[in-house]
Amino acid sequence: MKVVNATLVLSLIANASAFSPQPAAAMALRSMSSLAAATTSKENDKTIHSDSEFVWHARQDCWRPDVRDVEKISWGMPAKKKRTGSRGVPHRLNEEERRQFDQARRKGFLEVTGSSWRSQRRDAPLLNSYRSLMDARGRPVIVLHKLSPNASGGVDNGDRLVVDLSPLRLPDEFEKLERELKDRILAEFDVESVTDESDEVDTVEMDDDTESLLDNNTDDDGENDWETRPIYQLSPYSFSWEVSRQQGKQIGKFLGLVFNNIEEKATKSKKPKGVKPGKSRRHGGYGIG
Repeated sequence: MKVVNATLVLSLIANASAFSPQPAAAMALRSMSSLAAATTSKENDKTIHSDSEFVWHARQDCWRPDVRDVEKISWGMPAKKKRTGSRGVPHRLNEEERRQFDQARRKGFLEVTGSSWRSQRRDAPLLNSYRSLMDARGRPVIVLHKLSPNASGGVDNGDRLVVDLSPLRLPDEFEKLERELKDRILAEFDVESVTDESDEVDTVEMDDDTESLLDNNTDDDGENDWETRPIYQLSPYSFSWEVSRQQGKQIGKFLGLVFNNIEEKATKSKKPKGVKPGKSRRHGGYGIG
């Protein structure tokens, strides 16, 4: 029988641990920014996320959908909370959109081809569902629009990374936060934001019921809209950067960490029991609040 030297075994284990490589992706993300480790506190109706370099807020004392309801209407099922969905705003996802939706929850930002417009619905259900999800979580919407695949399989410098701050529901702070984010991205990645305000990537379409509700609103205080209305009745506050595919993904990951958009425990969606194909009409399925 061989006698094993305990001191030698412990030494070998310690050396193996010291040289165990860390995942490259995790090291890269940590090196991008120190902003990920943000502390959270509550002041009045705001949640304050801050560290030594960056501060951002999200309104808490307001109407927001439930995450579970957002998931349900994305399957075409009815939501428990009223006004989570609308007949004029499609949210039901097809198979490819479902895959992109699940990936966005794990990565912290959404990747879509072009504008994600679906002609059968005359709208972009994936953008609508993801915006509702971010509203439920009180986080900005970060979307990489992949606009420029070429015939050779490469990518030109024509993608667009868009940030929409409207889910934070604090319009008085949007301009300040926009300036700080643009300065931060310029410093970190040497990429300037797009100054053309005619960008039509993100739009809000309202159905007849929503338009009538807005027309009949006697409250002239626009601030109250951000407290009481569902997100599909509120205009986006968006700004963007023209980026290469690699830049877009790097900046998307960076912003996903800054705003804590990543859902580490998010798993692949499972089709609920009893879900049937949508009716042959514009919006399909349920989700009507």
